[in-house]
Amino acid sequence: MTTPTSTHASSDHSAESRTRILDAAIRQFSLNGLAGARTEQIAEEAGVNKALLYYYFKGKEDLYSAALESVAEGVRVSSLAALEGSATPGERFLCAVLNHFDRIHTNWGFQNLMQQEMIRLHRGEENALTPLVEKVFRPVHERILQVIDEGVASGELIAVDRLQITYAALGANAFYFLSAPMMRLIQEIDPLDPRVLEHRRNAAITYLGQAIFADRAHGTRVAARVLALTPMPASGGLRPHWLRNSARESIEK
Repeated sequence: MTTPTSTHASSDHSAESRTRILDAAIRQFSLNGLAGARTEQIAEEAGVNKALLYYYFKGKEDLYSAALESVAEGVRVSSLAALEGSATPGERFLCAVLNHFDRIHTNWGFQNLMQQEMIRLHRGEENALTPLVEKVFRPVHERILQVIDEGVASGELIAVDRLQITYAALGANAFYFLSAPMMRLIQEIDPLDPRVLEHRRNAAITYLGQAIFADRAHGTRVAARVLALTPMPASGGLRPHWLRNSARESIEK
């Protein structure tokens, strides 16, 4: 006879198994792409048999979509949380920008998947991003613009094109990580060295505090407060293949 307790335990075990499969899938897909990843390797890394993997997911494509959606949902929740609260619009926007920087830094698995999917999207191929637009990307994008509008209306932020503020802030974060291979050659340092990252992280928020706030002194104080309240997180471990070796030199303290 099945008791409520045993049913609950079974449900917890099923949820745990599915989570382990998704975690392993994110890692394998980010390392090897959709074509190169093997379900056998994913099942082995997750500590389950292959039959159980196919019990939860119809096939590799279904697992790939579920893995990307799982991480994207975490991004949505984290991003929207950074934009809420009782702080001023400018401070909430800086919190969201810092959240974006830290997410790229700590979640290379998701970033690798995003780059793969952006290439497929650019080519006009079937991709896993399009189904996530309404569920994840549009809500975050619209909330960011709303917060900027609030800041401009209150006089805290400068009255310029709101998309330009978004591109300048989030685009700078993305460019820093995307340009890392070339900057590593030019500067002969590792852009992802913890000390280099922390310096760039601080500089990005400090710059915005002086660039998009109507009162630069106020913006400087806000930027300092945001940085003080949000310590730099530890690395997520997985790095892009082109940055897995240590740099030839480290930045001087």
